[in-house]
Amino acid sequence: MPLLHGTALTDAFDHGAARYDRLVALNPGYHSQLRRSARRLGLADGGAGRRVLDLGCGTGASTAALVAALPHAEIVGVDASAGMLDQARAKPWPARVRFVHAPAEELHRAGVHGPFDAVLAAYLFRNLADPDAVLRAVRGLLAPGGRLAVHEYALGGRRVDRLVWDAVCRGVILPLGTVTGDRDLYRHLWRSVAAFDTAPAFRARLERAGFARVRVLPLPGWQTGVTHTFVARRAGAETDGVR
Repeated sequence: MPLLHGTALTDAFDHGAARYDRLVALNPGYHSQLRRSARRLGLADGGAGRRVLDLGCGTGASTAALVAALPHAEIVGVDASAGMLDQARAKPWPARVRFVHAPAEELHRAGVHGPFDAVLAAYLFRNLADPDAVLRAVRGLLAPGGRLAVHEYALGGRRVDRLVWDAVCRGVILPLGTVTGDRDLYRHLWRSVAAFDTAPAFRARLERAGFARVRVLPLPGWQTGVTHTFVARRAGAETDGVR
């Protein structure tokens, strides 16, 4: 089965949206690791006076992580799936949070304009047909010295990392997807991670897209070597003047 892209992937997320939160809650550390990645943006003063983009916000788990890490920032959550956004919007949020329905490739067309002081993208880039184009667009949305955190399944490159991921998918993720009627979505999850960049390769991709100070930070628990936070800054001389 080929990977899902475009409308087919959006439809799969729409179909699984109502069950998505319950399924990811079974993943030990899922929410705490998102909060860790949000904190790794490193914005001071609780994000006071800052605008933050939550790109690929899904049902709002990453948005909640940003709300906790940056209690004073303005947060814009964007997702291509209307079903996932319906789940996000149904939750209680402070007035400084808003959501926009748009693919990551069409932010300007949807009225999402910079500058943003920071961008968090969780579980997004392996689902994109052209991750390089979206990285370039994200760089263009960031203010001088702006910060990017990518929270992503990107295998560390060791054989054991792939074996752990395959075992979890075969033993847990695919059976759950079958029971809930979302097998295509969770088969895509399995295969998209296997097909995506390793952590060193994604670091190189970020650097090619014009990001500087790129760091690859591990996450704890069973996902060590499977999921990483990639943190970076918008490159250029202006990076030295980060607030």
